[in-house]
Amino acid sequence: MIKRFVVAIALLLTISSVAQAQLMIQVTEGRVDAVPIAVVPFAIRGSSAPEQVDAIISANLHRSGQFRPLPAADMLSRPSSGAEISYRDFRVLGSEFMVVGKVEALPTGEYRVDYELHDVPRGTRLISETYQTQASQLRDVAHAISDRIYEQLTGVRGAFGTRILYVNHNRGADYPFQLQYADADGARARTVLRSREPIMSPSWSPDGKRIAYVSFEANGMPGIYIHELSTMQRQLISSFAGINGAPDWSPDGRRLALTLSRDGNPEIYILDIASRQMTRMTEHFAIDTEPRWLADGQSLVFTSNRGGGPQIYRLDLRDKSVRRVSFEGDYNSNPAVTPDGRYLAYVHRRGGKFHIAVQDLQRHTFNIVTTTEQDESPSVAPNGSMIIYATKHKGMGVLQAVSIDGRIKVHLPSKEGEVREPSWSPYFQ
Repeated sequence: MIKRFVVAIALLLTISSVAQAQLMIQVTEGRVDAVPIAVVPFAIRGSSAPEQVDAIISANLHRSGQFRPLPAADMLSRPSSGAEISYRDFRVLGSEFMVVGKVEALPTGEYRVDYELHDVPRGTRLISETYQTQASQLRDVAHAISDRIYEQLTGVRGAFGTRILYVNHNRGADYPFQLQYADADGARARTVLRSREPIMSPSWSPDGKRIAYVSFEANGMPGIYIHELSTMQRQLISSFAGINGAPDWSPDGRRLALTLSRDGNPEIYILDIASRQMTRMTEHFAIDTEPRWLADGQSLVFTSNRGGGPQIYRLDLRDKSVRRVSFEGDYNSNPAVTPDGRYLAYVHRRGGKFHIAVQDLQRHTFNIVTTTEQDESPSVAPNGSMIIYATKHKGMGVLQAVSIDGRIKVHLPSKEGEVREPSWSPYFQ
C-alpha cells in the first residue's frame, strides 16, 4: 500500500525562506549494548533526490543511542529489496537488523520511497512500506520511517519527526535574540521571531500549531505572547506590571498556566485563553513560579521557596491544595514531566553545580543524569525517552539531550550564537 505523505505541519516551513544556523548533533555517550543495524544505502532510480533518505534514517537511529549503524564500507552487498538480500552477508558482520530500500523520481515530480526492515538472524521481513511525496518532504518521510523502525524494535513510539523550539542569542547581530525551531535532528532551522530584547520560556501548544513565550520587546518589560505559526499572527495576552512569565499550555490547549506578580508577589495563575479570564491558584508569601501541567489537566507542578529554598511542589487545581514533591538536597527547580506522568525532571544543585535530575514518582527513586554543571530548562520528548536542556560548553550556551535513565547523551551545539530555553514539540500527527 502506498502512503501519500503529507506533513501535517508543512505550513510551518513557509515561516521563513531563509534557513538559520543549524544545530549539529553529536552522540557523546550511547548504550554499550546498542543494537547493531545495517541501513543499506538506498538505490536511486531516475534523477537523484535532494535528500539522502538512508543517511537520515541511519543518523536518527544512531542519535537515539539505542542502535549502532554499521558502516556502509563494511557491507559485503548492497541489496535494495528483500528479494536481493543475502542474510549471510550481514550475519557475518553481526548485524541484528537491516534496512533496505530505494528512492524513485516519478514523472509527476514526486518521489516514491520503498523500504523494508528485516530481522537478520531469523531471515524474516518485519516491515515493508511505500511512501509517495514531494521533494520538499523527503526529510519528513525519512523521519517517519525512522519512527516506524524505532517503534517496531523498541516498542516505544519514535520522536524523530518532532521539532525543537529554542532561543538563539547572537551578540553581534542587529536582532541578537531569535526564537527558532528545527527538526529534532537539528536540521531545517527556521526563525519565528527576531528581537533586540530577550525572549524566554517558549512553549508548544498540544497540537503544535501555536507557541507561547515571554518577550521583553515592549519598553523592556516582560509580556506573554501567543503566536499562531501558520499565519505568523500573535497576541499579547499578559502585560501586567511586574512579572509575566513561564507560560505552559494545558493538555487540552484551552488554558495557560502563568507566573504573575500583578498582586505584588509571584504566584501561579491560570488563563482561559478564549475568555481571557485569569484565576489565581496560589496565595503564599513565597515565590511560586515555573508551573508545568500534568497530563490529567487537573494538577500542576511548580517551583517555590515556601520551604526555605527552591523545591518542586504539586498543586491540585480542584481544591488548590499544595504538597511538596522533591526532597533531595536544598535546591530543585524548573520541573518538566514525562507525558505518562511517571518521571519528573528538574534542575538539581549539588556541590554548587547544577545538574538535571530525574525522580521516579512511582518508585520514589532519584537519579542525577547529567555530568555538565550549569544545566537549566529541561524539556521532555513526547515519547518520554529523552530530556533536552540548556547548559554551558566552553563558555557558550548550548543544548544537550540525555535519556531518562542517563545512559545516552547527545550534544547539540549551534554553528552560530548561543542556544538556550529549549522546548520539545508534541507529536504533530
